[in-house]
Amino acid sequence: MKIIKKASAGTLESSDVLVTVQPADILKLELESPVLAQYGEQIEETVRTVLADLGVKTGLIMLQDQGALDCTIRARLETAVRRGAEQEV
Repeated sequence: MKIIKKASAGTLESSDVLVTVQPADILKLELESPVLAQYGEQIEETVRTVLADLGVKTGLIMLQDQGALDCTIRARLETAVRRGAEQEV
């Protein structure tokens, strides 16, 4: 799947995550989170797994985490990627 336009999913509410994706020549991940020290590696692993499952090889992926659970991160990321690729969500 190829990201062809900027898109986002989620909110900045507590226990949620705002995911924004946009086209890029490389795959770059930017993560902001109040729990980055404790869970940053797990969040990044989850993001990379979802991107691999969707076949995303390039794009700028930005996450503004507010303490979201793993399942929420997965859902928001998939929705943002599908919106950015102009696929049905």
